Amino acid sequence: MNFPIDDETISSAARIVNCVAYRNGQRIGPVRVDDISEVVKAPDTFIWLGLHDADPVLLLKIQEEFGLHELAVEDARKAHQRPKLEAYGDSLFIVVKTAQMIGDVVDYGETHFFVGRNFLVSVRHGNSQGYIHVRERCENQPHMLARGPAFALHQLMDFIVDNYQPVVAHFEAVFEALESDIFKGNDQGTLERLYDMKIQLLQLRNAVVPIEDISMQLMRLHPDFIAKDMNAYFRDVHDHAARIISALDNLREMLTAAMQVNLALVTVRQNEVVKRLAGWGGVLAVPTVVFSLYGMNFRVMPELSWHFGYPAVLAGTFLICSLIYRKLKQSAWL
Repeated sequence: MNFPIDDETISSAARIVNCVAYRNGQRIGPVRVDDISEVVKAPDTFIWLGLHDADPVLLLKIQEEFGLHELAVEDARKAHQRPKLEAYGDSLFIVVKTAQMIGDVVDYGETHFFVGRNFLVSVRHGNSQGYIHVRERCENQPHMLARGPAFALHQLMDFIVDNYQPVVAHFEAVFEALESDIFKGNDQGTLERLYDMKIQLLQLRNAVVPIEDISMQLMRLHPDFIAKDMNAYFRDVHDHAARIISALDNLREMLTAAMQVNLALVTVRQNEVVKRLAGWGGVLAVPTVVFSLYGMNFRVMPELSWHFGYPAVLAGTFLICSLIYRKLKQSAWL
């Protein structure tokens, strides 16, 4: 069967990244959207279509060509869907969150998958990374790509999960810097940054956790779409997601401990200040008491009958203050 080839694939606002037909794992060539419904009828052939922020008109056309369920297509029009897997007759609809670092900020996106027995459609929303390299890697393994859409889906999900790792590494580096600031006594804004990081870790965890459940469902509940020999591959995705979740949980626990340590160190430093103030208060209490006596207009004053009375009072006061200061210094109060 000869497939119509269009060099531009489609001219709908460049929303189609690739639309390619494969037979027995070998790339045949690009396919026009209008010809999809005919091409997918060919034996041992499947179509892998990649979309980016597809407009509603294009999605309606895709729905018509692949026979997708209208509720799934309605969800695919909008970003900000919760990660999930839903079965609609002859196809599966999967939503996963993507994450990547842009500078020091985590940028989240979404990818929606329509999976059939002879097609795979990916719809990217936001600034998620493109999947051109995943496609190239699959095409370099024709013996694996011959397994159909299930292998391509595995490669895409594995790529998405692996891209969480640099984000986790970024958070680990940020935490190490914050931990260093805590023990160096740099309290300015540290607690606020720790709390903000905890919120970001929770957001990332909420993106990763559903992939565990999605992978498990693909392994156990949908044999019509995922052949038994592909279970090991989705189990690998499940294990990668579980490892990232474990790392995030450990990091969150360390963050909680760091927040408690930070508060404890602040309290200790405040206590040290209070001790020093109390110590100086004890030292200054002596001259305060002695010199306040001179304001009471006694008739009998040491210096009135003794020439060295006033210097002697000053010397005695200084001596007592020195003894108190030394004692407090030895007790680490000053």
